[in-house]
Amino acid sequence: MSNLKEYVADRKKTDKAFADGFEEGYERFKIGVVLRQARESAGLTQEELAARLKTQKTAISRIENHAADIKLSTLDRVARALGKRLEVKIA
Repeated sequence: MSNLKEYVADRKKTDKAFADGFEEGYERFKIGVVLRQARESAGLTQEELAARLKTQKTAISRIENHAADIKLSTLDRVARALGKRLEVKIA
């Protein structure tokens, strides 16, 4: 097990607030990572994606690093700007 996984497992055992909020926070983090990876695989910089979306680089950075409460319409616009389509799945 990696050091990070060990840290998270130990912290969940000893810190109820951390454990309660971990999964939700992790899901938000994953959204930003997926968006960054999609942008990079499309060969775009944050500035280039921002230009396609008629916004600023800081907005792209905020989406990739703090994807909390991001609207589905925003995710769809980003996906389309990357030449992708958005799929939503409830599991």
